[in-house]
Amino acid sequence: MQQQSKKTIRATRKAAPRQGEGSTTVKTRAKASTAPREPAPEIAGKPIEILLVEDSDYDAQRTMNALKTGKVRNRVCWVEDGDGAMAYLRRQGSYEAAPRPDLILLDWYMPRMHGSEVLEQVKKDQDLKRIPVVIMTTSSDEADVIKAYNGHANCYVTKPVDVNEFIDKVRSIEDFWLTIVRLPPAV
Repeated sequence: MQQQSKKTIRATRKAAPRQGEGSTTVKTRAKASTAPREPAPEIAGKPIEILLVEDSDYDAQRTMNALKTGKVRNRVCWVEDGDGAMAYLRRQGSYEAAPRPDLILLDWYMPRMHGSEVLEQVKKDQDLKRIPVVIMTTSSDEADVIKAYNGHANCYVTKPVDVNEFIDKVRSIEDFWLTIVRLPPAV
């Protein structure tokens, strides 16, 4: 009988929550998630390089303004199409001294070279494939979403029409990619 009571005690101990578990942990996590995040120490000293590939003047300005007022120091280089993006990434022509971007914000529907073509070229290039590519587009078409993820896009964001919603999405992208995620080092 004494052995049965030991088993019961052990089972009770296993079932009891350990210190740090339960509602206290949930509350702590909830508070921590609302606190402002600091950029990773590796990037705290230098601004983040962002390549914005966007054919719409209006959307490019909205994006750059949202990033300018964000909490992470960044430098945004804006190119208007896929050809410009590839010239920038390959440091060709007027982009010979261009820095390697830490993040690419890529529109999907653009003249000359479609966003899917840019994505494909970036992900096939040994020197570029580790750069995170965020698709930012007005398209919510499921075929576009699937094509982007099949092409190894890091995420797909549908741009809202409302200015405030747009700014919130850009800031969410900034928060996630520039303060939470650890980006790969430049090659």
